[in-house]
Amino acid sequence: MEELDLHGRGYLELHSLEMLLLKPLSETMTKGGKLAEPNWHKQLYRRARYFLKDNWRRCWVMLLWLSICAGLFAWKFMQYRHRAVFKVMGYCVCVAKGGAETLKFNMALTLLPVCRNTITWLRSRTTLGRFVPSNDNLNFHKMIAVGISVGAGLHIISHLTCDFPRLVHATDDEYEPMKPFFGDVKPPNYWWFLKGTEGWTGLVMLVLMAITFTLATGRFRKRELRRPKTKKSKSLVESKNPNSLPGLLGRLTRSVSASHNRLTMLINASFNRFTGYNAFLYTHHLFVIVYALLIVHGHFLYLIKKWQKKTTCMYLTVPIVVYACERLTRTLRSRVRLVEKIKVAVHPHPASLLSLHMSKPEGFRFKGGQYIFIKCPDVSKFEWHPFSITSAPEDDCVSIHIKALGDWTEDLRDAFLKVCPNTEGKNEIRQVEYDREDAKSDPRFPKILIDGPYGAPAEDYKRYEVVLLVGLGIGATPMISIIKDIIYNTKRLPGDIESGNPGDASASTSFKTRRAYFYWTTREQGSFEWFRGIMDEVAETDRDGIIKLHTHCTSVHKEGDARSAPLAILQSLYYAKHGIDIISGSRVKTTFGRADWREAYERIAQENQGKRVGVFYCGMPTLTNELRYLAKDLLRKTSTQFEFHKENF
Repeated sequence: MEELDLHGRGYLELHSLEMLLLKPLSETMTKGGKLAEPNWHKQLYRRARYFLKDNWRRCWVMLLWLSICAGLFAWKFMQYRHRAVFKVMGYCVCVAKGGAETLKFNMALTLLPVCRNTITWLRSRTTLGRFVPSNDNLNFHKMIAVGISVGAGLHIISHLTCDFPRLVHATDDEYEPMKPFFGDVKPPNYWWFLKGTEGWTGLVMLVLMAITFTLATGRFRKRELRRPKTKKSKSLVESKNPNSLPGLLGRLTRSVSASHNRLTMLINASFNRFTGYNAFLYTHHLFVIVYALLIVHGHFLYLIKKWQKKTTCMYLTVPIVVYACERLTRTLRSRVRLVEKIKVAVHPHPASLLSLHMSKPEGFRFKGGQYIFIKCPDVSKFEWHPFSITSAPEDDCVSIHIKALGDWTEDLRDAFLKVCPNTEGKNEIRQVEYDREDAKSDPRFPKILIDGPYGAPAEDYKRYEVVLLVGLGIGATPMISIIKDIIYNTKRLPGDIESGNPGDASASTSFKTRRAYFYWTTREQGSFEWFRGIMDEVAETDRDGIIKLHTHCTSVHKEGDARSAPLAILQSLYYAKHGIDIISGSRVKTTFGRADWREAYERIAQENQGKRVGVFYCGMPTLTNELRYLAKDLLRKTSTQFEFHKENF
């Protein structure tokens, strides 16, 4: 209000008050803000410098990839520019062969980013992880898919619309140099090219790749599809008389709008059902047929007859062998590392949570923040799903927490509910514990197979002296593992008298984290039951304030709102008397409403000036852009270096 009182009169005009209440603060505050850089050259240089500082790993990888693609295209283009076929087919054959060369390279390269064991080994055991953005492996996989589409498009369009028609309509003299490639008799028509081995294999590959790419894109687009909101507002053309022309127009407008909304909902629901995880999984396995056809297509070539000049197998051999070993390792490891004991807890609705505590298989070691794949043959014999590990590496068991959000997780929850004994209350947690022998004797007990662990961005938290952990809903799972790991490591640091341990010098060198901020935002009050035990443990044992816990319940109006005032008073009184929060039931006091992320960033920057702060986020993509922007913004405005990481598996 003081910022809007530009003349210092001690009061605000009505329009100024309207600006304060109805517009965002960033739009109303003009006084005291930094002016834009008048020199656009300096502004452009500053933005480029900040961009390169944040993305230098991505930049050099993308530049190398684009350079190789451009080099291969130019090499093949110039090679066919000086051949005899150029006189008949022209630049079309050059473009087609250039696109084919980049297509073969990208078809080989696209297998490597999904070799999770190899990537985990590279990031954990070698120095290559410091220079390669291993956290962006799936994004790079999608980028390579774009390169495959471009290469396939250039190759197919150039052949079908230019090369083949020009060859069919060539004169006998023009066709004379083509006899060693297409035979002594000129192809009679266009169909001759399509029915050959080169033609039908290319068209089948095109269809299979189109199906795979479409459903893969639909899987990621599915998250963005939402039910359309209908707003009940009075039409501008509505009249008191329903039989008048304005009244008829109003009813017609509402009818068309309602029909449009229903049609949109139907299309979205059908698209979601068709492009779910099962469709993505099974159509992605069509790549086996695509690679087989690509090898056949690369062997039967029109313009290359010598086998030593056919390069398709040269590109594909090593990546296919690496990927085959990757899949074989996963199959063998899941059969060798068997889970002996399982303890299950099924939380009632609306939490709909399933927690699994499994005995550690022999030789199973992991780091805080990593994840594993889970398969339940009783639910699906082929589906593997990734879940973050919530236990610490020092624990005796491996635990995961699963939120029932889809078909597979709902079926898994129902499978465990069938073997859990009934409780007296409907809203009580149902638990069951069994071992592998029980599962063999009684087929009702679900069998669980695990594969992993695999590297994730959150496992790099030990490199930072200060970490900011943000979990949205069930996205708190990897952060809980990190918090447990921090507790164990701080007890092993030199000078820890409380634990009776004189300290481990090796632990102090590999473990750099000295302070952690944990923000957990959830909508359901019942969600706080998931990790109430670990939060109470932190509140009781962390006497030095190393871990600062912040929980937010977004289903309650923000503090200061009159609608939440009675609840806030009751919460404060009860917490002051008993030390227990009435919302979460833990020793950590819950804040109402969403977190003010800019205020949180600024406070952390003020408390940790000149230090590197690792920001780790797991949850829905709604907060990703805001947290990443604030990390970059505070990096430029303060001496604290924020580095943002998002879970991506």
